[in-house]
Amino acid sequence: MQSFTELPISAYMKERLANARFSTPTPVQAAAIPQALEGKDVLATAQTGTGKTLAFLIPVIEQLLKSKTPGIAALVLVPTRELAMQVVAVFNTLRGPQLLPAALVVGGLAEGAQLNAIRKGARIVVATPGRLEDYLDRKLFNFNSLRILVLDEADRMLDMGFLPAIKRIASILPKDRQTMCFSATLETSVAHLVKDYLKNPARLAFGSILKPSENVRMQAFEVSVDRKQEMLQRLLAKETGRCLVFSRTKRGTERITKSLNRDGFSAAMIHGDRSQSQRNAALAGFQQGRYRVLVATDLASRGIHVQDIVHVINYDLPDVAENFIHRVGRTGRAGSHGVASTLFSREQRSELFQLERTLGIRIERLNADPGATKARNIMYTQTESVRVPANGTPKAAAVRPTMVALPGEILQTQLEN
Repeated sequence: MQSFTELPISAYMKERLANARFSTPTPVQAAAIPQALEGKDVLATAQTGTGKTLAFLIPVIEQLLKSKTPGIAALVLVPTRELAMQVVAVFNTLRGPQLLPAALVVGGLAEGAQLNAIRKGARIVVATPGRLEDYLDRKLFNFNSLRILVLDEADRMLDMGFLPAIKRIASILPKDRQTMCFSATLETSVAHLVKDYLKNPARLAFGSILKPSENVRMQAFEVSVDRKQEMLQRLLAKETGRCLVFSRTKRGTERITKSLNRDGFSAAMIHGDRSQSQRNAALAGFQQGRYRVLVATDLASRGIHVQDIVHVINYDLPDVAENFIHRVGRTGRAGSHGVASTLFSREQRSELFQLERTLGIRIERLNADPGATKARNIMYTQTESVRVPANGTPKAAAVRPTMVALPGEILQTQLEN
């Protein structure tokens, strides 16, 4: 599929997509949307940044346009406030005059505005499980008219301990509904969700879900702890676009941001102790160009989707290998290219090597000395085949989108390159 115009969707939806400058579907969208439009349950696993939001919003909007029955027809559950706000923003961009705005149901924002959107007739609710469960316990609204349930970033919701809340919410939803589940990984806990809530789903798996996008050039610099800030500023000075910097700790995030601003870089920060209004202001400023650098803890490695981030810098190595994938996934999105740099000390060599082995990737080692004339490359064995050109720099072999059957499942689609 080369264009959204090839989809069996309404002329209204095609016009809205064109107005929003969405023209060519990503592989996830091209595979998932036709299945969802047929009313099938969908289970899709893919790397972050592959366009999963549109993959479920287009079928949801089509369903809302066809059915004029009052009440909430669609529920999208997401792990974080930030992701919920961005899903709502995309929906409101596409809905046009024929649909009312989505209702946002999350913690940290005024309750009155959220409930007013529902009372005014919102047909779709985008929510975090905890706050939604609170509203349902208080019987502030119901889902008697629900037709579609979407679980977005399901693995992340389970990591955050939302499984009990998801189960309680699902138990009160109509059984006769369509369910779509999108996840970066398919761990055992997610597989249980599939078994309990999806009926004979179309299973879509794209490449390796535990490897960075091939559009991201990964590099690492060995640098002493006392020179990390200097190295960070050197990397930032070479860029003109948006840059995202990751720190392990809240205190580190604040220290890095203050240092950058003091030295003339426009930087904002996001971490768990910042209020929702502070996070919103930082993210909005980053999106609008008032801040060129956003410094964040792993709170931002998933759920914050900002277009055109050219460089992700791991000031600190992540606590767990999977977070490296989600950090790096903030750049090189939707077919664009990006760079991911990692700073590590001599004492962290084995830690970085273990990260590579766990993820089956190679990270190019570059000399941190600005006077060096040639980068020093250190290559390790990779778990998948690679092509090594004459210059010695490895490139990951192209990964063909694959279909993976769950136990007892019948595959319903086949994907071709």
